Amino acid sequence: MAGDATDAEALTRREYVKYGGAVLSGGLLAGCTSDAEQGATETASGAETDTPTGDGSYSVSMSPMGTVTFDSPPETVFTRLTHHADMAFALGRGDTVTAMHAPEYYSGLWNQFVDRLPGVSLDWTGLYSSWKPSKEKLYELDSDIHLADPAWIAKQDNWDREDFEEIATNVSPWFGNSLSDRHADPPSGWADYEYYTLWEQFERVAEAFQEQARYEALAAIHDEMRSTIDANLPPEAERPSAVMLAAADLDEIYAYTLDNPGFLTAHTRPFGARDAFEGSVETNSVVDFETLLDADPDVILYLGGFEPSTSLPERREAFKSDPVGSEITAVQNDRIYPQGARYQGPILHLFQLEMTAKQLYPEQFGEWPTYTSGPYPEIPPEEQLFDRQRVADIINGAFEA
Repeated sequence: MAGDATDAEALTRREYVKYGGAVLSGGLLAGCTSDAEQGATETASGAETDTPTGDGSYSVSMSPMGTVTFDSPPETVFTRLTHHADMAFALGRGDTVTAMHAPEYYSGLWNQFVDRLPGVSLDWTGLYSSWKPSKEKLYELDSDIHLADPAWIAKQDNWDREDFEEIATNVSPWFGNSLSDRHADPPSGWADYEYYTLWEQFERVAEAFQEQARYEALAAIHDEMRSTIDANLPPEAERPSAVMLAAADLDEIYAYTLDNPGFLTAHTRPFGARDAFEGSVETNSVVDFETLLDADPDVILYLGGFEPSTSLPERREAFKSDPVGSEITAVQNDRIYPQGARYQGPILHLFQLEMTAKQLYPEQFGEWPTYTSGPYPEIPPEEQLFDRQRVADIINGAFEA
């Protein structure tokens, strides 16, 4: 097992992984080659990445790791959060993921959407649940890349620089960015942290896997969707007020605003709906029915509403049967709609853009079907905002660039 290997044996096995141009002080992730030695080019989006070195290796840069050099594309992928797992999935590597947070929950949730992609399958059940990863388990998993953010782990868990350096040297590199979720402050020692949009980060991840064609094909679909959405939004005065909620039960309701920075709102911010709380409630706050009635949203977006064990009809009924909750405009007008997850990668993001468009603006983008349970609803082809077969072909590698 990888966990039984000595450091020298691990170095031999992983010697193809080299780090260069580390942005962190103290030598963490410092490496073998510099940007000046490799030369730099810019991608179409303006992201600076490194050209091939001439020996078959290539380099990719992303905060907080700096520049990471690979000899070959990673074949097995450790993840912690689902935006990274979805990126691996989008690049045709969903079945190479070795770990993720709450794999049973998110495998069930993601498959509600995957069901609408012809010929695509996904199974994350049984994976190592990596919310609090141990070094010993990372040695055992022996993944080719840790598609996870060391700054996030440093902020959440009791890891220090030497721990990250050890895993990067003896197992495989870190290459993830999670604090772009809400532009959260990095922990001490990671002050040079940079933030990316969902698609800027996905572009860099695709480069790490040498899957630029898949990225470009999916990005083109996303760009077309955004153009359609932007061109058809109603005037601000005609837009509804809205709030996003999450609750395992209605005794503890978490509320999220829709337009704060970061990729957690990448599927709501573009629509410009009015924040029902008008700044009186911070995102990720616990609220009650009285607070919601004071805000009185026209639309409630219910996170996790697609998860198979969640009964959205029961949640709706709980609002209707409460003397305060029943007075909320969204409840009275049957505008409580399901959402998927905030830690979205590119595939879930496409679905969530489409559903949010229909939930907020049915006159402009087509009516959202009443949803009770099961997979993402069937949308008539003429009302779909993206081509399911095209996305499926890109995931499966059966497409022309």
